[in-house]
Amino acid sequence: MKATLKNEIIKRLVEANGEPISGQQLADEFGISRTAIWKHMKQLQEKGYAFETVKKRGYVLTATPDTVDDANISMALETENFGSRIIYEQSMTSTQAIAHNKAQEGAPEGTVIICEEQTAGRGRMMREWKSMKGKGIWMSVILRPEIAPYEAPQFTLVAAVALTKAIADISGVQPEIKWPNDLLIEGKKCTGILTELQADPDRVNAIIMGMGINVNHQPNDFEEEIKDIATSLKIASGKHIDRATLVAKILYYLEIYSAQYVKEGFEPIKSQWESYSCTIGNRIRATTLQDVFIGKAIGITNDGVLQLQLDDGTIKGIYSADISLEK
Repeated sequence: MKATLKNEIIKRLVEANGEPISGQQLADEFGISRTAIWKHMKQLQEKGYAFETVKKRGYVLTATPDTVDDANISMALETENFGSRIIYEQSMTSTQAIAHNKAQEGAPEGTVIICEEQTAGRGRMMREWKSMKGKGIWMSVILRPEIAPYEAPQFTLVAAVALTKAIADISGVQPEIKWPNDLLIEGKKCTGILTELQADPDRVNAIIMGMGINVNHQPNDFEEEIKDIATSLKIASGKHIDRATLVAKILYYLEIYSAQYVKEGFEPIKSQWESYSCTIGNRIRATTLQDVFIGKAIGITNDGVLQLQLDDGTIKGIYSADISLEK
């Protein structure tokens, strides 16, 4: 069954809001036979969707699977383009690696690559990222902004604002942004962002935006070495979070803020980023590949560069570093 038709059948049953819809009515609406509808319903049941059949009246959707498949995400989408194509598998090596390949093959802007688990997930500096099955959001989004390569790094900050707003909307928990690419809740990491580029010297061909979010993890789901520094939205909120709904909300804000950045620059988004930041205003240690700098983080530039005031009053621009609070 084509993903688009599967999604449309599910959407139609959701919109019915508990009222039965007959197989004949669905067949007429989608221009296929009633037998084909029956086969599609059987396939959906195999994927975890549950239906009640009301005699002489039709199907009622009674349950949806706890998955981030294209049907569940599409039901909640509020976007124009982002999420119009969703590539979903139960298991992938790395959504980021697959997204790079799809971007090179010409996948359109807003294409989403998402899975239930990654077997070779990675974060910044090629660090391993644990991607537990069915508990988090492990996805990459292909963006194709008409910008120069030097304007691309700010997209990490744009994504951080989009993720922060989406998480707050859906979970009720307000994360803080740790420069440059982490979201924290009460000082513990719940989200990482990985921004990678496909570009010519003068133009960006694609930005591959990877996102890993600990959503419904319990404390004992984390390995011993990260238990004290990791958390999840469920731990923080005390409730189970619908992951597909959260994905749809992330795509909604990512589409809005990406377009705003391309049109208006980073300035309108910068103030929001700083208001959510747990880095700005604190004394921090910035460890770069060559040096260690200690000082007070006083802001970011319109280029996304962290401004660090050293103890001698010098302002140091930090382009890339590991950040920790200095006590």
